[in-house]
Amino acid sequence: MNAISRIMLILLALTSHYAHANTPPLIIYTYSSFVSEWGPGPAIKEGFEANCTCEIKFVALEDGAALLNRLQLEGTSSKADIVLGLDTSLIHEARATKILTIHGLPLENYDLTLDWKDDVFIPYDYGHFAFIYDSDTIQSPARSLRELVEDKEGPRLIIQDPRTSTPGLGLLLWMRAVFGESAAEAWTNLAPRILTVTAGWSQAYGLFLEGEAPLVLSYTTSPAYHRHVEMTDRYKAAEFSEGHYTQIEVAAKLKTSTQQDLASQFLEFMLSSYVQTLIPTTNWMFPVTKTDEPLPEAFTNLVTPVRTLLIEPQEVAKYRRQWVMEWLEALSRSR
Repeated sequence: MNAISRIMLILLALTSHYAHANTPPLIIYTYSSFVSEWGPGPAIKEGFEANCTCEIKFVALEDGAALLNRLQLEGTSSKADIVLGLDTSLIHEARATKILTIHGLPLENYDLTLDWKDDVFIPYDYGHFAFIYDSDTIQSPARSLRELVEDKEGPRLIIQDPRTSTPGLGLLLWMRAVFGESAAEAWTNLAPRILTVTAGWSQAYGLFLEGEAPLVLSYTTSPAYHRHVEMTDRYKAAEFSEGHYTQIEVAAKLKTSTQQDLASQFLEFMLSSYVQTLIPTTNWMFPVTKTDEPLPEAFTNLVTPVRTLLIEPQEVAKYRRQWVMEWLEALSRSR
């Protein structure tokens, strides 16, 4: 290599570095477990930055419902380019903020495993809520949500707060889907056995693994983690006869972002085979498109819901505060 070639390479490297240094980071609001060292965030960041002159900056909040609260609080002053981690129970309220914009992706060209046609939100994974139990402590778990609620001598359990956590909100909606107008009474019956209510999923699951309670609200896919990483079948999901509530996690870009093209590229990247192949063994959910390889063996023989439950986002938006107040009143009466 001659001297001129070397100089050209050095100038090219410096130009690239200068452009990177002077381009603002792509700011993505998401939830804490997504960006943890064992979550998909670090690998997604590395994979995306490897193909762009850009930097991703994740801003982690406790859980998905906290993301909506943040968007509603900040409004058009938000510094975020993308919000990642809302789910279908919150998309109607998120859309009502009027600070999100259309994604522009031709979803019909993707081989989605879901029936999805939304022009603002793109799905990136999905799963079903379940109560995970420690089989060393519980040999005969409840076979329905109704049995779990009505068993006054049943085990203590840990749940999440529906005001900050999408799993917590998912349980609130699951109770409503099963008990209907009697949901408040059902909460009153269950409340004395609730050991604690955490702000997010990570804290709740951590307390469960520490042995604080033998039952925790999580996902039907949670046992796959323990099989795949820890090589144990100790932690199992209770299968409920009424069915299990569905969660579809989504991402969207903000209208106020100054990096619309880059934000669109990131949303498209979330549907790439690279990211979708990461999802099962980092976020421990199901991918929404075909992956480069089949699901790990740890995903075989998981609980498959006999029925999937889902309340329309518009109805959730209309009654969410009322249902949360019923939940709060039921828990306060048991204390």
